[in-house]
Amino acid sequence: MAVHLKFSALKQGRPYEYVVRFIHGGLATVVAGLVADWAGSEAGGLMLAFPAIFCASATLIEKHERERKQQKGLRGEQRGKGAAALDAAGAGWGSIGMAGFALVIWWQTPRLNPALCLAAASLTWFAIAVCMWRMRRALPTPPTQ
Repeated sequence: MAVHLKFSALKQGRPYEYVVRFIHGGLATVVAGLVADWAGSEAGGLMLAFPAIFCASATLIEKHERERKQQKGLRGEQRGKGAAALDAAGAGWGSIGMAGFALVIWWQTPRLNPALCLAAASLTWFAIAVCMWRMRRALPTPPTQ
């Protein structure tokens, strides 16, 4: 599967769905701030690494895929679950890159200028993301049902 932007997908969502995503993201940020106040900035940073809108987006992806199949007169439960699972797998793989970013920030912040530290962490994230993407493309695809 090729990675590409699909702006037409923005039309699929309803305004309340975007509000739900915004609220979930804001709540995750607030919780991360409370954890940082209570347990320190490192713990708060780990909480921010959680994909803030993942929960909302996974349910919306499942719903949209199911509805798309139902419009064609088909049962879409499996397709919806599969699409949500694929999104979850992507979030999991993406979190590995974010962990690399966080490790560089944590390790280099006392040693480097903040701008250089951010640049090094960003390059680390990008390198991990590209490696993960290439590794995933090299893996055999599982059989479809």
